[in-house]
Amino acid sequence: MRRVDIKRKTNEVDIKGLLNIDGEGATKVVTGFEPLNHLLTLFAFHGLFDLELLAQGDLQHHIIEDIGIALGKAFKEALGSKQGISRYGSSSVTMDKVLVEASIDISGRPSLHKEVTAGNKIKVDTILASDTFDNTDFTFVDVEEFLQAFVQHAGLSLVYNIKSGEGDLHHILEALFKAMGKALDEATQIDPRRKGVPSTKGIID
Repeated sequence: MRRVDIKRKTNEVDIKGLLNIDGEGATKVVTGFEPLNHLLTLFAFHGLFDLELLAQGDLQHHIIEDIGIALGKAFKEALGSKQGISRYGSSSVTMDKVLVEASIDISGRPSLHKEVTAGNKIKVDTILASDTFDNTDFTFVDVEEFLQAFVQHAGLSLVYNIKSGEGDLHHILEALFKAMGKALDEATQIDPRRKGVPSTKGIID
């Protein structure tokens, strides 16, 4: 079972919990920020990861970034040598009038890239730049900080594409985190045909 404890304690934050990649989607997430609780719950539920997370800290920026660091490190540790994993995963999720696609490569080379191909790109750009999650102070900038920290410390590449953005930030982010969970579930699955690490180099850092 690919299960690890989550621990990160600094002068600014105290984060603890557990991650089980081979779980059933059971979650208990308490970060102090309801939007992030909701999004991480969706991510784990649809990725079928068991996730417990308790986070405390001084500033919203520190907690959000450090949760990304802690969760990324947990995934990397749980995957170990990455023997037999599928490595790649991709999923498209629709949420009312929103459609978001997420593609993941567990490559050992961290990278984050966003595309917007929605027909009304100006509207989507406005939502991403100025909208908030259900009238809270949680914005798209907070999500990008979390994602950047997560991919960096998990050692994976994430490319996501907002293909339809006829909604609000809430629906865009819900679709994104659901798609991420499903794509990462696919990428972390063990393929019984795969002998060793899924790289011709014979190693994934």
